[in-house]
Amino acid sequence: MTPVVFLAILCLGMASPSPAHDPVSDAEWQKWKIKHGKTYSLEEEGQRRAVWEENMKKIILHNGENGLGKHGFTMEMNAFGDMTGEEFRKLMTEIPVPTVRKGKSVQKRLSVNVPKFINWKKKGYVTPVRIQGRCNSCWAFSVTGAIEGQIFRKTGQLIPLSVQNLVDCSRSYGNRGCQFGSRRLALQYVKDNGGLESEATYPYEEKEGSCRYNPENSTASITGFELVPDNEDALMNAVATIGPISVGIDAWHESFLFYKRGIYYEPNCSSSAINHAMLLVGYGFIGEESDGKKYWLVKNSMGLQWGNRGYMRIAKDQRNHCGIATYALYPRV
Repeated sequence: MTPVVFLAILCLGMASPSPAHDPVSDAEWQKWKIKHGKTYSLEEEGQRRAVWEENMKKIILHNGENGLGKHGFTMEMNAFGDMTGEEFRKLMTEIPVPTVRKGKSVQKRLSVNVPKFINWKKKGYVTPVRIQGRCNSCWAFSVTGAIEGQIFRKTGQLIPLSVQNLVDCSRSYGNRGCQFGSRRLALQYVKDNGGLESEATYPYEEKEGSCRYNPENSTASITGFELVPDNEDALMNAVATIGPISVGIDAWHESFLFYKRGIYYEPNCSSSAINHAMLLVGYGFIGEESDGKKYWLVKNSMGLQWGNRGYMRIAKDQRNHCGIATYALYPRV
């Protein structure tokens, strides 16, 4: 989900811009527009400027409080600065959480002594951060990321897989392309289809199209998939012993939208309302483990300018914060 789609399909009620702006604000506004390629009509300029200024105030306030030790993470103005929190929430769909089966493959590993730190990105399991653009395809990015990691584990080859293949071809399984998608149904499609193409042969287009899957170009296949039991201990064991895991979280918050770095903790986060898919690639802690500063490391699909170059640290062992363990799954290859 990028600002392009937000501007294309959303309208704000009539809002008057501030009657005057100080020169510093004017300079920052122009610099931000140039950086992110923003152009507006005369009427829209004032509306979006007002939203941007309000978001900037919230970011400055948050970072000031963080400097006093209140939050544990910083925020930063980014490409989403001209959006209201309400607009952001309307574009995210609540994802039904299926009944989690007690997967034997995960349960058997619960007694294993797992490492205190894991970062599969550093071990070569994770492809570069991408941006989903005008298509609500976070579910497909999360699924391809999980498959990429397992293919690397099996073959030693890291190959970016086709998100577009899933967007175009899994609709018969109940997915709705750029509107909504189930990661479970996407994995079922890959299993039944017998394969998935690579990004090289079926590139991403940021829109829905007709299914053009060519079995001759199949790059990856799976034998099935597993749902991880919905608790953080099982999730930690899964990440440690299997690799990157597809997860969903509650991201309906401005603090998520403008997250920059640190360990993300949002008091209003839900552990059951899942509305955004990401790829869990590791975990660890900052300082002393006993201090409670543990985190999950997740990869997003909003580009390098979001978060810490496309990544986020989410609070770990804090009562399933933001629902990160509520709906996690991984493919078998």
